[in-house]
Amino acid sequence: MDLDLTWLLWGLPLAFALGWVASRLDLRQWRMESRQTPKAYFRGLNHLLNEQQDQAIDAFIEAVQGDPDTAELHFALGNLFRRRGDYDRAVRVHEHLLARADLDRKDRDRAQHALAMDFLKAGLLDRAESALHKLEGSAYEAEALMALLAIAERSRDWPQAQGLAQRLEDTHQGSFAPRLAHYLCEEAELAQSKGDGAEALRLLKKAVERAPQQARGWMALSALRSQQGDAQGAFDSLKMLARQAPQGLPLAARPIADLSVTTGRQAEAVELLNEAQAHAPSLDITEALAGLSGNPQAARARYLQHLEREPSLVIAAQWLSGETFSDPVAQKRVQAALEQASNPLKRYRCAACGFEARQHFWHCPGCQSWDSYPARRVEEL
Repeated sequence: MDLDLTWLLWGLPLAFALGWVASRLDLRQWRMESRQTPKAYFRGLNHLLNEQQDQAIDAFIEAVQGDPDTAELHFALGNLFRRRGDYDRAVRVHEHLLARADLDRKDRDRAQHALAMDFLKAGLLDRAESALHKLEGSAYEAEALMALLAIAERSRDWPQAQGLAQRLEDTHQGSFAPRLAHYLCEEAELAQSKGDGAEALRLLKKAVERAPQQARGWMALSALRSQQGDAQGAFDSLKMLARQAPQGLPLAARPIADLSVTTGRQAEAVELLNEAQAHAPSLDITEALAGLSGNPQAARARYLQHLEREPSLVIAAQWLSGETFSDPVAQKRVQAALEQASNPLKRYRCAACGFEARQHFWHCPGCQSWDSYPARRVEEL
């Protein structure tokens, strides 16, 4: 029986024609999609680059409605809501993502992290903590631990903060020794407020062992020993501060001077402060040395020595207060003007956020940074 090939002559051209038509239809559909959905997306990007967040949100909402399965658009929209402060809508976007069954593990962890940040920014610390614990074992575990550490610090749960900081240090996320020392100092303050001096002493000794280069532990240890009647031990603690944490010596200058008078160790104090002053002149060290000078003339000579090395309105006002002019009324007015002008220069300023205060803080009340306040006054920065 002969093979009839006639159907091939008709079938091959027909198959080719149908394939060509199908490809043209797919191409046309792709072009239509690329012309419609990305318009809203790129319009949103344009508004975002121009810092027009409200318009950007409207454009991204339009894009999400056109393609509700696009996870990236949901992430962009949720982040915009959070930046705008619309935390309820940010939470709904990220919870919607987590409810999708087709979301892969990477995007699910990303959505969980974003949801935790929504709760954290909104101040819902308990919900944020619960969401952050679900990130254990994910790529966001280190970030989650840092956020949990911030929550523990805000809640003043110092034992929990110590555990989290130790976990971060054990996973090679950096050195947390200074923070751990601060937590121990905070616990020591609580123990001291409850009248448990022995526990406070134990905690402070542990703090200086953990971070000897930190001034706070030595100062707190000195203050506690002084309160317990051990003036010699208190002075020795500040001598250790000068050796281990010289950057904090301006904060300890006045206590060093006072304790040296109590213990009869003025010569040691003068030698120690003179050595520090030779390396880095400081307003507080100059005033401490002036107080140890013994008489007003020697104190004023100290002020002049400081002015020879570093111009200072604060020290100039101190020097002028000991001068006697022919017109006492004019002198009083000039002195008052100088003191008013120099008072803002005596403040401390956070290096992280610029928050200024009359007292020195170990933990900035503005930005919550640790050790962000230099031990020097505003005039010296």
